[in-house]
Amino acid sequence: MPSTKNIISMSAIQTGKILIVDDDVDVLRAARLLLKRHFAVVEFEKNPQKIPYLVTNFDFDVILLDMNFTRDLSSGKEGFEWLDKILDIKPDASVVLFTAYGDVEMAVRAIKAGAVDFVLKPWENEKLLATLQKAVENRQNKQSATPTLSNKPVTNNENPMIGDSPAMKELMDTVARVAATDANILILGENGTGKDLLARHIHQLSHRAEKPFVSVDLGALSETLFESELFGHVKGAFTDAREDRSGRFEEANGGTIFLDEIGNISLPFQAKLLTVLQNRSVTRVGSNKPVPLDVRLICATNRNIGQMAAQYLFRQDLLYRINTIELHLPPLRERKEDIVMLAEYFLGIYRKKYNRPVAFLHETLITQLEQYEWPGNVRELQHAIERAVILSQGKTLMPKDVFVKTASSNDSALDTGFNLEEMERNMINQALKKHNGNITEAAKELGLSRAALYRRLEKYNI
Repeated sequence: MPSTKNIISMSAIQTGKILIVDDDVDVLRAARLLLKRHFAVVEFEKNPQKIPYLVTNFDFDVILLDMNFTRDLSSGKEGFEWLDKILDIKPDASVVLFTAYGDVEMAVRAIKAGAVDFVLKPWENEKLLATLQKAVENRQNKQSATPTLSNKPVTNNENPMIGDSPAMKELMDTVARVAATDANILILGENGTGKDLLARHIHQLSHRAEKPFVSVDLGALSETLFESELFGHVKGAFTDAREDRSGRFEEANGGTIFLDEIGNISLPFQAKLLTVLQNRSVTRVGSNKPVPLDVRLICATNRNIGQMAAQYLFRQDLLYRINTIELHLPPLRERKEDIVMLAEYFLGIYRKKYNRPVAFLHETLITQLEQYEWPGNVRELQHAIERAVILSQGKTLMPKDVFVKTASSNDSALDTGFNLEEMERNMINQALKKHNGNITEAAKELGLSRAALYRRLEKYNI
């Protein structure tokens, strides 16, 4: 049998970047000890909830993904769900699934769902190394074939900052002046206006663009997880702290951290956050050793934070720290000149995504779009256009495609009661029925790759 030393090529040794995701600490340790001798970078992660952040902010040649986490033990359902999320974020990601409860049928399902390979636990070292080497080399070959794409920074082009209205021009002029600095920025705006997109746009214009952009929804953090999630912890700090863990601030070191919904945190945690910002360092839970920080801070809220400070619901000294520059993102009703531009942009995105012939907005629809108040702002407009494109039959979107008559009124109102997942399921069923179950033809009809269609078949249990 050949030695493992001869299995790995020099190119893989020098450049291969591997991410291992498994909730079993012993498995992580064993895999890392084996792989770090053969690949340039080997990272491991126990918490699958961090997969979206890792996939978005870092470029791994291969992701070695366990199929069973804490929710169940042997079905593999979670593995397929995380595979689907990874490929939605980065369609060219190379994912190898591994589990102790596999069989031939599961392996076939994994390949159909978009995985590049499948490895059983306990693994044979030679087989695991050979599988990862092949996956690394295949991905590097693909990247070398498209060099203009491989080095681009990660951006979110799904919903960019679009607008020619005076309000948006003034805002973007200010952004252009402050993005290159390290000044702390506070973004104010209603839900759905795109505060997270503006934060990412500022990061991409800054000198930190090649460094991590870490987004944290503070409103979604429970008080028990607040300190550990933001500041990290050391092994033994609390019951489930089985290893040292860096927090979001450390993950953003050198780059930008975006704290969304900052107006939602309690006064005690405001004080802890203020200490970190004043000292430019973070101390992990259970430790007394500060870690120096070099981060650009961007915060956002949809609340009247000035009024909160006046009512002693938000610390005035923390507000002074985070709002060196204050940006107001206007609601869509105050930038009506941008509505049609945004609608046409989303129309182009979704006609391509769903392979629909629709390409124009009817003049009557344009008038109604501009007259509607859009309480959900850009996000509401985006979802409305996506729904209309999915249901459209012709080449021109009409008012009836976007607006409906309510049962209690003759007035037109935006139909916000749609379920995109249910519509997608129905579209897939219709395409399969039309082509008598032929996956290739159904995928072509839907404008999807075979792998993407297989992922959706697994997702909807079709």
